Amino acid sequence: MLSRRSSLALATALAATLALGACGDDGSASAEAPEGLSVVASTNVYGSIASSIAGDAATVTSIIDDPSADPHSYEASTRTQLELSRATVVIENGGGYDDFVDTMLNAADSQATVLNAVEISGRTAEAGEELNEHVWYDVETVRKVAQALEDELAKASPDDAGTFEANLETFEAGLDTLEQKIQTAAATVQGRPVAITEPVPGYLLEALGATDATPEAFSEAIEEETDVPADVLQETLALFTQHQVQALVHNEQTTGPQTEQVLAAARDNGIAVVPVTETLPEGKDWTTWMTENVDAITAALSQ
Repeated sequence: MLSRRSSLALATALAATLALGACGDDGSASAEAPEGLSVVASTNVYGSIASSIAGDAATVTSIIDDPSADPHSYEASTRTQLELSRATVVIENGGGYDDFVDTMLNAADSQATVLNAVEISGRTAEAGEELNEHVWYDVETVRKVAQALEDELAKASPDDAGTFEANLETFEAGLDTLEQKIQTAAATVQGRPVAITEPVPGYLLEALGATDATPEAFSEAIEEETDVPADVLQETLALFTQHQVQALVHNEQTTGPQTEQVLAAARDNGIAVVPVTETLPEGKDWTTWMTENVDAITAALSQ
């Protein structure tokens, strides 16, 4: 059976093909190409990182920038195709998360440099397990992506290299502060048990030293959009009714009947609920957003 990410790849491939055949439907095909450097990011998470490094020296476009959108359900458009075809640098997550980017880049015969965050991270799956592709919740991966982007932008526009270098230093200073906050928090919450609905915040929970007590079959089923086996659901609900965890960290951008059951069980039993998202909330940059996530999880596990 295809996972929802594999299904997404097929759906977006078809969308890309249709978009090429309908070029000009939204008027974007006839728009003039932007001057100077252009960075296109698959989501506003990477768009925020790109804006921090590029500053005013490049145009940054995020394909998915709606805070309420589910990236897994994204359907590519003609405008997306056009933006990718003009990009100097493209930032994608990789790991099967945003396959539509590769599909459309191939269709556009793009010459852009592609930065794949999963590949840059150097992370690999444990034997017999699938890689958690949500690497933007890993501070070190974000640092590596920012460094790779600075390098590529400096190559593309040497005259602006000093600006990119200075912006990177400022961005990394924020990452240093965030990492210190995580280390300080870990001293307090190390080993505290948590439950999750999906592995979205996995790397952050790992950095904080929290222990994920969720049955693996539950989070896998929720992520793959399949029914959770009845015995697994009961085992998960028992985490809350028996107070085996101190917090539930859930992805509020994807919901369903079984996720709602888990949320209700947590709330009914006085277990702290911490929402997280896959894209940036409106008005936030990456560092501010992740700092708030750290604060919220730490507060929940410190009760």
